[in-house]
Amino acid sequence: MSIGHFTVWDYVVFGAMLLISAAIGVYYAFAGGGQQTSKDFLMGGRSMSALPVALSLTASFMSAVTVLGTPAEIYRYGAIFCIFSITYALVVIISAEVFLPVFYRLGITSTYEYLELRFNKYLRLCGTFLFIIQTILYTGIVIYAPALALNQVTGFDLWGAVVATGIVCTFYCTLGGLKAVVWTDVFQVGIMVAGFSSVIIRAVVVQGGISRILNDSYQGGRLNFWDFNPNPLQRHTFWTILIGGTFTWTGIYGINQSQVQRYIACKTRFQAKLSLYINLVGLWAILVCAMFCGLAMYSIYHDCDPWTAKRVSALDQLMPYLVLDILQDFPGVPGLFVASAYSGTLSTVSSSINALAAVTVEDLIKPYFNSLSERQLSWISKGMSLFYGSVCIAMAALASLMGGLLQAALSIFGMVGGPLLGLFSLGILSPVANPIGAFIGLIGGFTVSLWVGIGAQIYQPLPERTMPLNLTTIGCDLGNWTATTEVPTLSTFKIVTVFFSPPFLRPILADYWYSLSYLYFSTLGTLVTILLGIIVSLLTGGIKQKIDRKFLLTKEDFLSNFSFFKPKTVILNWKPFTMADEGTDNPVFNHIEMNITENKEKVNRAHV
Repeated sequence: MSIGHFTVWDYVVFGAMLLISAAIGVYYAFAGGGQQTSKDFLMGGRSMSALPVALSLTASFMSAVTVLGTPAEIYRYGAIFCIFSITYALVVIISAEVFLPVFYRLGITSTYEYLELRFNKYLRLCGTFLFIIQTILYTGIVIYAPALALNQVTGFDLWGAVVATGIVCTFYCTLGGLKAVVWTDVFQVGIMVAGFSSVIIRAVVVQGGISRILNDSYQGGRLNFWDFNPNPLQRHTFWTILIGGTFTWTGIYGINQSQVQRYIACKTRFQAKLSLYINLVGLWAILVCAMFCGLAMYSIYHDCDPWTAKRVSALDQLMPYLVLDILQDFPGVPGLFVASAYSGTLSTVSSSINALAAVTVEDLIKPYFNSLSERQLSWISKGMSLFYGSVCIAMAALASLMGGLLQAALSIFGMVGGPLLGLFSLGILSPVANPIGAFIGLIGGFTVSLWVGIGAQIYQPLPERTMPLNLTTIGCDLGNWTATTEVPTLSTFKIVTVFFSPPFLRPILADYWYSLSYLYFSTLGTLVTILLGIIVSLLTGGIKQKIDRKFLLTKEDFLSNFSFFKPKTVILNWKPFTMADEGTDNPVFNHIEMNITENKEKVNRAHV
């Protein structure tokens, strides 16, 4: 089996994507008078409409990790991943109906500003620093990991791609602000859908129709949509995805600055909610595309797995391998797919840079330098975008040197989402929560979340918990040798495991507590934070405090969704005709109170 290679046309398509993205940034740097204030730069002047924001939210969700990783996930573990479609619906409803009304009403730029308004400035600073560290680490991986996967399969220049995408992304973020980020995301989501579509259409043609793809997937056990096993130790079941996935993704859509900053930049609350619900349709479409790519890949390689046959060294290289295999006769189309993967990188990184600039200006600069004008804050915001763009490129270089350890650190920092979700939930849903309870709840949530998370990285779960499906090389041209895989040998955290986990020291906790599904890490952190926070608040007088209702979710926030059903009451500005005071000599019928003692003779006097 021979696969194609990159041609000049592929590089042209990739270069065109970068050029158009940069041009959008230049346009919004000068359109409408440019970015005059920090509000214009960071929030688009709060004048965005629902559709572009919805597409931007979808694009940021669909990073290169999604483009390369989700099809490989379905290829290896089956289509049960598609239960996330229900999870996404729950996440969007919770974000739109619980968190959005409060954030939008307060008119905040940084979500962590809410923590100071509701609790105190120390919790605000905690949230800010955790977000900055977590986002920088994540962004470094998002830039480097897909570039490495594409380089090893396609020969696409590794550092040329990393530096080019980093510079272009920083360029349009610094010049155009949030409007440039949103509108480049709109363009890039189109590129991503085009890349997915090209793979799906060609795979259907190669396999002779969708029915064969579905039949091969069924025979190979890939159509495993329903698994109602309640065991929380299983990696993916209906319940782990529904419950654990909802908590995990609500921590991103509900409170993460990168997402919240865009939908509260809409011109009305209705537009903000609408952007989330339109985005849900986009999430479903992306999930369906990724599912079909994964099933098509299994149909094509069901009897000759490239990973087992050592033609690729990691699962995330399967999609680039498939593209070069089935699209080698179409110059420029492999470049379109690579452009779609890097569009995912650009959209995620640009959102992160803009969010990092926002929290730095709003949480770390503005409160302590009150004399700065809006014009100066706008220039500082642009400087912060340039700074964080450079830091993210540097983190990509660090990721190349640290490999497994950095990814282990990234997973650990990913667990901060659960306790932070618990902290915001305490503030918005519980009027008794006070600063002491919130702080102790946050510490308790982190402790439990990191305990199980670090343990899971040191003691990897057993194969019967992850349940990988069979792969085979029986149809490959490997002479008389064939191989099948029932247990994956890929260990992301090999360095950590070898260092800390000799086989003879595996404790009993490793097969129970540390084998908890990774989707429950966030759930655990959230619930511990909420429960501990409420208990401590009640013990420290939280029930006596008076909280401004604007910091809480109220029933009016929910009932306002149905305000258009109520008939409008029209109040007429009508004043009755005032009668003159005539013919009222009899005091019984006079509406004017009379002084009887002083005007006795006037009372009984008649008009002449």
